[in-house]
Amino acid sequence: MDIEQFRKAGYQAIDRICDYFYSLESKPVVPSVEPGYLSKLVPRHAPEEGEDFGKIADDFRDLILPGLTPWQHPSFFAYFPTACTYESILGDLYASSVANPGFNASWSASPACTELEVIVMDWAAKLFGLSPDFYNSSEVGGGVIQTTASDSCLVAVVAARSRYQRTHPDVKMEELVIYTTTQTHALGKKAGLILGLQVKSLEVDSTDEFGLRGDSLRTALKEDIAAGLKPFIFIATVGTTSSGAIDNLKEIGPILQDFPDVWLHIDAAWAGVAMSCPEYRESLGLNEINQYATSYCTNFHKWGLVNFDCSGLWIRDRKLLTDALDVTPLYLRTKEADAGTVIDYRNWQLSLGRRFRSLKVWFVLRSYGVSGFQKYIRDCIEKNKVFTKLVAKSEAFEIVTEPALSLTVFRVVPNQKSTTKPSLESLNSLNASFFSIVSARKDLFVTQTSLNGMNCVRFVVGSARTTDEHVHKAFYVLESEAKKALASWSQTPREITQ
Repeated sequence: MDIEQFRKAGYQAIDRICDYFYSLESKPVVPSVEPGYLSKLVPRHAPEEGEDFGKIADDFRDLILPGLTPWQHPSFFAYFPTACTYESILGDLYASSVANPGFNASWSASPACTELEVIVMDWAAKLFGLSPDFYNSSEVGGGVIQTTASDSCLVAVVAARSRYQRTHPDVKMEELVIYTTTQTHALGKKAGLILGLQVKSLEVDSTDEFGLRGDSLRTALKEDIAAGLKPFIFIATVGTTSSGAIDNLKEIGPILQDFPDVWLHIDAAWAGVAMSCPEYRESLGLNEINQYATSYCTNFHKWGLVNFDCSGLWIRDRKLLTDALDVTPLYLRTKEADAGTVIDYRNWQLSLGRRFRSLKVWFVLRSYGVSGFQKYIRDCIEKNKVFTKLVAKSEAFEIVTEPALSLTVFRVVPNQKSTTKPSLESLNSLNASFFSIVSARKDLFVTQTSLNGMNCVRFVVGSARTTDEHVHKAFYVLESEAKKALASWSQTPREITQ
């Protein structure tokens, strides 16, 4: 492909992307394909001779798109949102066009890549209300873009382990313990699996809205330390995947002051961007994060308008990262780095190479501005309130836990006025049946979870294309299917609890 062929193919690609978004609402939210569908349509070997690019583009449209789940669909209410803004698409395009090697060697490999990231991570820190301790301009702490919250967490665990081992050189690996809760994302367990470390999940329940209380943490720390174990990091969550729960940082922060060897990492992968709106900062624990957190993460690529992948990680002391991850052979040394005048981000992450992600953050923040970013977050939250009110009025549903920002967790229940109550097992069977019916539909997408053994359904608003009309339509579909499930369930013998 030469330049002019590229120009023509590029125009066609943009046109087709626009057509895709114009037609998005008319498409099913769940693809109508079966496992292995693509292997029946694509040859088992690469072609011997190059093919016409027009045919390749047509195959993307005809073979690939029908098998993709459109996360930007206005009736997509599953998992968490994944951002897909035009500004960010263009940022990715421009970043790909310059084909930088990701300054895997040093600052000098692509100065603008490093310098823009330094700037936009400070922009974002200020947008979210983070303390100046976390600014790159502080020259002590700073922010770096990782791929995902899982990578951010893994980097924090590696750095925390390194810090602990430096101050306790005789510690045995099998004694080290990562702390999470029973509602922490699986990223905690994944970090333990990768590093060969114990992971202890502390119990949380509905009494505390599924957030960890300080007493539970203190008790676990005392018991494990007395048993010869070495807790070295606690992964606290602001906005859990299952329910949007927030660990009680007001209690946890002061307790960890008595255990200075324990690193406090905050995983706010989804909910953290809501701190852009000052009215949510207190409930999300911003004051405590600024006071106690060693590291903090939120994903731009979830609810932050920046396309995947783009996870922000901020650290209070950058030396904690570089002491753990700095690898600088002679061929990677530069006079700027030796003089300490630049940041070499390769020493702030697990890999050496990295993409030019800061460009798409820059495009988005400049295009939306602070006010536009805040408006998007607030609009999503307001639409979830619309859904929550409908659920609260329905006789077919009950809200399981306090709605969190743009997330509501609910379940199907029978007549709530009856004095005869079905068993948990029976209710779980009812909700499993309900979810089975709903998940077979192609016109909306929700996901399920389990909270203290209760089968529930999650509904989260995040698409910028979702309107109140889409929310109302989704509710009425869900209520209609719930009534069908209830009618079938009422004919089935079941256990009851008084």
